[in-house]
Amino acid sequence: MSSKNKYLDLLAKEYPTIGETTTEIINLEAIMNLPKGTEHFLSDIHGEYDAFQHVLRNGSGNIKEKINEVFSERLSTKDRNTLATLIYYPEEKIKNLSETIDEIQEMDEWYRLTLSRLIELCVYVASKYTSSKVRKALPVEFAYIIEELLSKDTSFPNKEDYYSEIIQSILSLDRAPQFITAISYLIQRLVVDHLHVVGDIYDRGPYPDKIIDTLMDHHSVDIQWGNHDILWMGAASGSAVCIANVLRISARYNNLEIIEDAYGISLRQLLTFAEMTYTQEVTEGFYPKIDKEEIDFFEEEIRQITKMHQAIAIIQFKLEGTIIKRQPNFKMDDRMLLDKIDYEKGTILINGKIYPLTNTYFPTIDPENPYQLTKEEESIVDRLIYAFKTSERLQKHISYLYNKGNMYLAYNDNLLFHGCVPLNEDGSFMPFKIRENTYSGKALLDKFEEVLRKGYLTRDKENKEKHLDIIWYLWTGAASSLFGKNQMTTFERYYIEDKETHEEKKNAYYNLRNDVTTCENILVEFGLDPTKGHIINGHTPVKEKRGEDPIKADGRMIVIDGGFSKAYQHTTGLAGYTLLYNSFGMQLVSHQPFTSVKHAIEDEFDIMSTRRVVEREMERKKVRETDTGRRLTEQVKDLKILLTAYYEGEILQKIEKKPY
Repeated sequence: MSSKNKYLDLLAKEYPTIGETTTEIINLEAIMNLPKGTEHFLSDIHGEYDAFQHVLRNGSGNIKEKINEVFSERLSTKDRNTLATLIYYPEEKIKNLSETIDEIQEMDEWYRLTLSRLIELCVYVASKYTSSKVRKALPVEFAYIIEELLSKDTSFPNKEDYYSEIIQSILSLDRAPQFITAISYLIQRLVVDHLHVVGDIYDRGPYPDKIIDTLMDHHSVDIQWGNHDILWMGAASGSAVCIANVLRISARYNNLEIIEDAYGISLRQLLTFAEMTYTQEVTEGFYPKIDKEEIDFFEEEIRQITKMHQAIAIIQFKLEGTIIKRQPNFKMDDRMLLDKIDYEKGTILINGKIYPLTNTYFPTIDPENPYQLTKEEESIVDRLIYAFKTSERLQKHISYLYNKGNMYLAYNDNLLFHGCVPLNEDGSFMPFKIRENTYSGKALLDKFEEVLRKGYLTRDKENKEKHLDIIWYLWTGAASSLFGKNQMTTFERYYIEDKETHEEKKNAYYNLRNDVTTCENILVEFGLDPTKGHIINGHTPVKEKRGEDPIKADGRMIVIDGGFSKAYQHTTGLAGYTLLYNSFGMQLVSHQPFTSVKHAIEDEFDIMSTRRVVEREMERKKVRETDTGRRLTEQVKDLKILLTAYYEGEILQKIEKKPY
């Protein structure tokens, strides 16, 4: 039997009759003529859970736009804002409103009016989907009721009493708050069909764990790993140097709670070691970044964090030097600085020039063997590796990142990646040697992804170490697509005042990405049509207030890191970009800083967002023109072949039961 006939036999098991085959062809053809679903792009969230939640809930302003389309002629601006806030935060807004309304009758009237508006809006946002898709999205508890209300036909009065009784029963059974909540979340879900997170969930902000919990509950999402994500992925895989970097950054941004409280990893041994070893007062270079006006803190606690910060930084520099020595192909000898220090004079030699150190206190460094961990440091590292690898919640989150994530994604003619595709100055793809082979362009990113996955899964100690070393290189190496600079000057920023030593030269990609030809070459390298596609990435905050444009190369490149992280907002001048791509085209949305959930609920304050059209479709884009449509087209071709085989008797169909 030929492979073709084997395939048709398998297909016939799923569609055993002519009737079922033709029904599926009709269904798929119809689906392909629906409008393309809305894609929502976010990047560089950096633990800012509240702002992330708000942008996710309001669909980057998409829900407000739908409300305006339906109710602009009938509702005041205030009423539309109230409805929007209710949809974003249904439980909290209902509680807030119920405290201001005393009369039961008045509250019931508000419920009745609100339900009517929500149902009307839900019908509108659900209209671009098949009934089957909407049905699958319905909350289980109220699925039947919502489905009935969404199918209401106002042109015929026959079932008017039926629908009225449904609403009355919801009120009389005291289920209105729960029903409103359910339909509000349904609207949120239907407004955005698919979510793309283009890297950097972790670091700086306090709640990356809550962000991942939210993503795990999302109906349709993909992730492109960022440099801060792979640092945590390396740490969870057992990389000591990644763990040291994670702890250093957490201490630097006063976020050690994520380690201890969210992931249950004890830092007591590190704290005790830091207190006993770093007995001198540490300089401000290791003082955590905090806002003294907004955050309550104890001076003693900050002093402890400062000592831990320096202790783990020195451990990090030692571990990095050890990797550089055993991985000569990394070509990072210039980053070995501990052996360039004159410990008696308190100076360091870098690139032939001597600089004074701002801090000369190195109680754990042996000048004769500066990269050797002390016994106490070795014990701390061993215990931390064990703790990171056995933290149940951390492993759950990192496993999710591996399952849902990739180094890059080609999706609906667009190329998504976090940082860059490393380039030489002439625009050619920068090569990097991994063991015996040299890689560049798409092949390099594919190899990096393979190494990341093997680093997490491999149990053989020797092979695992090689993979983990490359994961660290992805964090800091010149040919890393996630880092995109020639060097990471962490030591210099802590210990040298002269800012010329702090310079980190960006990869040529960041200049060349303004060039149309360069962007088209990258799209072709990844198998995409350069006349249709866009490159969408984050990683480098767009300094809008200095005149930088996030749309580059005549629209071929879109950078959506505008500063979700509060640490960047003073330089970017805004609080993040997001991108919407629906059947009408692409819109770039810039956001002003999010204040608080309380402010959003009580004062109905929405993030001030500005939309900018990136590309407008001449004709409304349909599912047929998407990746899903291309897959469905192939399915239809196969089903038509099966149908021909039924008609010509090549395959026998099951006897169809005729209705009587």
